[in-house]
Amino acid sequence: MTKNLVSIAGWDPSSGAGVLLDLRVFERLGQRGYGVLTAVTAQNPRRVDHVFPVTARAVAGQFEMLAEGIAVAGIKVGMLATGANLRAAARILGKCGDIPRVIDPVLRSSSGAVLLEKKAWPRFLESVEGRASLITPNIDEASALTGLPVRNVAGMKLAAQKIHLRSGIPCLVKGGHLEGPITDILFDGREFAAYAHPRTARDVHGTGCYLSSAILCYLVEGRPLKEACGLGIFRVGRAIGSAVPAGGDRWVFDLSRERGRVPLPPRA
Repeated sequence: MTKNLVSIAGWDPSSGAGVLLDLRVFERLGQRGYGVLTAVTAQNPRRVDHVFPVTARAVAGQFEMLAEGIAVAGIKVGMLATGANLRAAARILGKCGDIPRVIDPVLRSSSGAVLLEKKAWPRFLESVEGRASLITPNIDEASALTGLPVRNVAGMKLAAQKIHLRSGIPCLVKGGHLEGPITDILFDGREFAAYAHPRTARDVHGTGCYLSSAILCYLVEGRPLKEACGLGIFRVGRAIGSAVPAGGDRWVFDLSRERGRVPLPPRA
């Protein structure tokens, strides 16, 4: 049965990331997508030039009206832009404790633009404590959130443990920025799971958004966390193969080129 999923994130006019990509992923994986905007960016697939935040009142108001009219089955949180929006998103997550919720802690763009004001970084984990099913930082975000150097798989494990300790949320640290083969590390509060996958030559815009949105879709289907993460990682890898050039050395996802719903392993 089709479920209603909400992305609370920024507006990327290139549609390569943020709310626009999240909604396409939700719908590609058989769900219905809705968006709550936290900011509008002036950007293309290669560079973010400026961020225009939406007020926290507007963020809360958008979600409240949506939730009044639809049954929300899952929430993904991405770029928030301001500390006030972080607090607004945390309140929303706290009111929806009976549904899957995935947080992608977007702090900075790959071009270096700050996408969440730095004064909000130290309080990020405490703000969302106990309010999500999963948090999905890359290694730079994991380092910023914990203060730990994250340069290898061992560092990823330490960071995942510390993030869970401070937030009470299972943590998937993405290893795409490490050199060599890619390994993503999940710590669910009890044990680790490692997901190794090949590196591609394509620098694709929006992989973190795609992954967190895909994982949310699998959680909403009722898949266990470890399986949902593995399926999400698998799905992103397949989507990278269908990406198209966006100028320079950047690529973007083209979901129309994916051939149907990619067959996945049966539920464990």
